[in-house]
Amino acid sequence: MSVYDSLVRMRHHKSSSHGSNSRRPTFLHLICVAAIFALLVFALQSSFLSGSGPISNLNREQVGILSDFQSHVQQCVANRGFGLTAQIIDHCKLILKFPEGTNSTWYNAQFKIFEPLEYTYDVCEAILLWEQYRNMTTVLTREYLDARPDGWLDYAAKRIAQLGADKCYNRTLCEEHLNLLLPGKPPFRPRHFRTCAVVGNSGDLLKTEFGKEIDSHDVVIRDNEAPVNQKYAKYVGLKRDFRLVVRGAARNMVTIVNGSTDEVLIIKSVTHRDFNAMIKSIPNPVYLFQGIVLRRGAKGTGMKSIELALSMCDIVNIYGFTVDPGYTEWTRYFSTPRKGHNPLQGRAYYQLLECLGVIRIHSPMRAKMKQDWSDVPSREMISRAHAAALRLKRSQAGQVGGLGQFGSCKVWGNVDEGSSVPISGSPDMSDVRKNSNYSKWEVMPFESLRKETRDHYVQMEGVSLYKMDGNKLDDLVCVKHSLKSEV
Repeated sequence: MSVYDSLVRMRHHKSSSHGSNSRRPTFLHLICVAAIFALLVFALQSSFLSGSGPISNLNREQVGILSDFQSHVQQCVANRGFGLTAQIIDHCKLILKFPEGTNSTWYNAQFKIFEPLEYTYDVCEAILLWEQYRNMTTVLTREYLDARPDGWLDYAAKRIAQLGADKCYNRTLCEEHLNLLLPGKPPFRPRHFRTCAVVGNSGDLLKTEFGKEIDSHDVVIRDNEAPVNQKYAKYVGLKRDFRLVVRGAARNMVTIVNGSTDEVLIIKSVTHRDFNAMIKSIPNPVYLFQGIVLRRGAKGTGMKSIELALSMCDIVNIYGFTVDPGYTEWTRYFSTPRKGHNPLQGRAYYQLLECLGVIRIHSPMRAKMKQDWSDVPSREMISRAHAAALRLKRSQAGQVGGLGQFGSCKVWGNVDEGSSVPISGSPDMSDVRKNSNYSKWEVMPFESLRKETRDHYVQMEGVSLYKMDGNKLDDLVCVKHSLKSEV
């Protein structure tokens, strides 16, 4: 018999015994019922929060780790944010606030408001997203299309412009479009390089002379049609390794790669016949980016460049991103300034990424300071916070235990041991391309990779991780390779 049933029967018995005097006792008994129920609810809540069971113990431990991490992020923002402050809401959420008096000049006509001075972020989701890129592949491959359900029928068609059909009903035709820039397996691996410089196009670059510093990196990543020449060498350097280009810039790829035979072009969205004709004539490696939200234009190239860098590099330094206070012009270092706005949301988010250990920011105002990054949380602390956020997320979803590092794999594929891996290309390429070293990244021997790259591959058990689309965390395509075939 439940507590509630016992109380009701007791109330009925006393009510019958007292007859006309029942009104007052009934009222008192109802108060007793409410009080007992309140105590029961409180006891249950206390039991959960105090960690009386295994899941609540787990939650309490992870919340403690994340709360400590939030405090370090808050201090990092205070030290490095040029007036930005972080207000902690709970173990996951915080608000980044600009100081009073900040000039918000950008007007959003759709919502009829000026750009706000504060932004709320979920640090748990952010660290899960960005740390995941350290294990990801961001180049479209044949193994991905083979593993993804209807990869060739549906998805391949989305990566080809002017196909004349919404699906690849004729797979041979689609392969002809894609073969030129479709490697069999990832040409670049997580931790492939130690340091990467991602160079944006902001006019702020002309306020400093970062050129030699940029060129000192293992790899330099640029975007679109940003020029690299002696005129701007002292500001942006001369080193050319990777370039992420949107569809419009890809139309000028022959001009863009002029002067370099090995700068890797990665096209952000789609390819089509005109692109293929140009690819056949140049010696440079050309691939398609994997992990974008398709059919949404060409926004966010700078952020995608950071994703690309993080999927290959241990340390990502960014230059030429507008992150200093007081920016009043919308300009590129190679074009005439024009009226713009102070991009507050971008400034806030880049600062958050720096304090999550994702990037290191270099800018005119920071160039005047000693940059040692000692106030950024350490890799060990970031790894603990990432593990805690992941356990908490899975606990809340009822997925405690048994999932390991592949818990987000929605689709699995396998590459058979000993099977040949095709390289990108086509029979009708020009002699210039055929005789070039365009496929060097695809055929690079495993033993020639840096130790950290090889160790990471073994740690990941030979599995390559790909995003389906966009920034979803829980629907990865995972392709298993035989460790014997590489190690």
